[in-house]
Amino acid sequence: MTEEYTASKPIYVQIADRIIREIVRKELQPGDKLPSVREMAIHSGVNPNTIQRTYSELERMEIVETRRGQGTFVTENQEILSVLNEKVQKEIVGQFIRNMKELGLSKNKMIESLEKYQDE
Repeated sequence: MTEEYTASKPIYVQIADRIIREIVRKELQPGDKLPSVREMAIHSGVNPNTIQRTYSELERMEIVETRRGQGTFVTENQEILSVLNEKVQKEIVGQFIRNMKELGLSKNKMIESLEKYQDE
């Protein structure tokens, strides 16, 4: 099962974004072990070096930690996870607002849209 990637962002960033979304959605829990670099490369349909770069970037952001001989694990630091959650929410809301502004909607119309569609 290989993923589809866009040309607008480096693949390692797209994979990192996917892992971050999985953490925010709680599909990956604090302390969960990520697949090995080789497993993730096969699953993602990319070169292992790309996954190594993804894991290194996530580690630099302190979202994961690598334990020598054991693998790479989602951080258990709740403060980092909380900041990550806020960041993802802000990005999603920001994108929504930009899209609505492109359609010419006012703030009130955006709020109406949210209220209208939130229960669907």
